[in-house]
Amino acid sequence: MSLSAAATLRPPDQVMRLDRLGASHQTRLSFLRVLLRRMQAEEWAFDRPVFAIGDDGFGHAVYRAKGPAGIYSLVAFSTDLAPEQRTDRVIAEAWDTSYALFDGEPTAADIARLADNVPRQEAGRYLASELVLSRANRSVRLFERVVAALAAGSQPDAAQVASVGYLMRTTAVYGNGKFGIADRDRVAGRPPLDGPFRAEMLTVWLIRAFTVDLAEHLARIRSPATAVPFEPRIRRLFGVGNSTGLGMAPFLVKHPALLSRWVEARETALARVRALPVAGVEETVSFHATLRRARASVAQWVTDDPVQTPRILGLATDLARLQQQVDAGALEQPHPWDRLIRFAEDQLSLEGQEYTVALVIEPHGALVDTLADEQAIDEDEAFGIDGRMTVAALGDLIERNYAFALQPDYAARCEQARFWYTSVEKLEPRLGERFDEPGGELEQPLGIGRDVKALQSTLAGAEPSQRIAAFLMQHPEHRHVARRVQASAGRPYAEIRDNLLSSHMRPIDLLRSKLAFFGATRFDPRSDRWLRITLFQGAPFPHELATSDADAWVYDALAPTATGSQASTP
Repeated sequence: MSLSAAATLRPPDQVMRLDRLGASHQTRLSFLRVLLRRMQAEEWAFDRPVFAIGDDGFGHAVYRAKGPAGIYSLVAFSTDLAPEQRTDRVIAEAWDTSYALFDGEPTAADIARLADNVPRQEAGRYLASELVLSRANRSVRLFERVVAALAAGSQPDAAQVASVGYLMRTTAVYGNGKFGIADRDRVAGRPPLDGPFRAEMLTVWLIRAFTVDLAEHLARIRSPATAVPFEPRIRRLFGVGNSTGLGMAPFLVKHPALLSRWVEARETALARVRALPVAGVEETVSFHATLRRARASVAQWVTDDPVQTPRILGLATDLARLQQQVDAGALEQPHPWDRLIRFAEDQLSLEGQEYTVALVIEPHGALVDTLADEQAIDEDEAFGIDGRMTVAALGDLIERNYAFALQPDYAARCEQARFWYTSVEKLEPRLGERFDEPGGELEQPLGIGRDVKALQSTLAGAEPSQRIAAFLMQHPEHRHVARRVQASAGRPYAEIRDNLLSSHMRPIDLLRSKLAFFGATRFDPRSDRWLRITLFQGAPFPHELATSDADAWVYDALAPTATGSQASTP
C-alpha cells in the first residue's frame, strides 16, 4: 500500500490493544458497505423468482442476484418451530428459517436437495454449489406484533421497530468451506465477492428481504381484506439481527496476515485523510451533516449491559464536544482532520476516539474507497518458514515486534487463567477456566504471547548463528510460533497486543472488532462472551439499490427511540 510521505499510520501499540479493538466502529471500508457500493456501481439486478410459502407461513423462496461475474441465489426455507426451541445459542438444532447462498440458479432438483439438508444445518450434506449456510429465528419482541399490525391495516410502531431493529436474528452465517460447502477459492476471483466475507454479507442482505416479505405474506393470509404492506420508511427500519459468541473470537488470532491487511487498509485511509492540508468544501458540508446525523443515531443505541451503557452515554458526550470543536472552526484550520483526531485522542473516550476515526474517513470516499481492493490476501504466502534465518535474527524480530508478549509473567495464575479449546458438539471455539475446569489438555495454540516468550527463552540457549531449520528440528514445539513471528514481520497489525489467556481479557473485544469490520451497528453485549448486533438496518433493499445512496443510510437516525430498553428479550 502506497502512502503519502506526509501521512503517518497510527502505531500498532496504540491500535492493536484489546480495549481499543473493543471500541471499534464500522467505516466506509466495512465489508457490507463495500459490497453495496460495488453492486450499485456494477448495476446488479435482483428479483424473487420463487415464493412458495404456504398459508401456514412455511415453504421456500428464492432471491436472485445477477452481477457481471455471476448469478447467486438465496434459497430460503421457513419451517415450523416450537416456541421452546427458539434460542440464541449455536447449540440449537432447529430454527424458524434456514438459508443457503447458491452459486447460480437452482433447479427444482437442487431446491429439493437443499430442502432435505439446509434446515438441518450442520447435520446436512452439501455440494460446492452452496457458498454460504445460515439460519435465523423470529424476534420474540417484534415479529408477531408486526404481522398483527399489518394484518389490521396499520404500520408497526416505528419507535419500537427502530429500537429492536430486526424481524429475525441469525445465529450463524457459515462460509469458507465449513460443513462441506464451497471453499472460498470458488469465488475468490469474482468481484465483488472476492473481498473478505462479502458472500456472507450478500447472504444476510438477501435474508433481510425475505424476512419482510414473509411478514407481509403472513399478514395478507391472516386478513386479506385489511392487510397492508410496509411503508418504505418503516421497511427501512428493519435490519437483520445477529447473535455472536465465542465461535468468532479466535478468528482474528488465527489469521494474523489477514487481520493486518484489514487494519492497515483502515489506518491507511485515516492517514491519507489526516495528511490533507485543508478541508474541501464538499467534504466539510458532508462532515457537518454526518456528525449531526450520527449524534441522533447514537441516541438510539440502547443496551442493558452495565459496561456498554455508560460507554454509550460517554460517546454521546464525546460527540457533543466534537461538535463544539467543529462549530468553533476546527475545519477551517490547517490540517483540520489531523487536528480533530488529535483532539479526540487527547480529550475523548476510546469509544469517542474510534467513532471520530469513522466520521473523519466518511466524507473522503474518492480518496480511500480503492483501499477496499486490498483487504483480501493469499494467506498461503505467509505460511512458509524461512529455515535459513538465524537464531539471532529470529530473536531480533521478537525483540522488535513482540515487546507486549515479553512483559507478562506467564507463571502467574492471572496471566494463564484461561485456555481456548474446540467443543465436540459444534466444533466451535470455547473458553475454559484453567484452574476451575477440566480440558486444559485440549488447549488450542492461541496464547501467542506466552508461546512467543517461551520461544525467546529457548532461543537464548541456542547458538546465535544456528539456522532456524536446525533449531526447529531440535525444538519442534516452537514451529507454530516461529512461523508466526516470521510471518508478522512487515505486517504491523498482525498481532493483538495483549495476553489472550489473562483473567482480565474480555473476549467480547475480539468479537466487536471483527463485527465492526463487517459493518455491524448497535452492539448489545449480553455478557463478556457474546453480544447481539444489527446488520443493514436503514440500508436500501434490493429493489431500491439502483436509485438509493449506497452509503448515506449508515448514520441516519431511524425513528424516535422507544421508551425504555427492551434488550433483554430475543
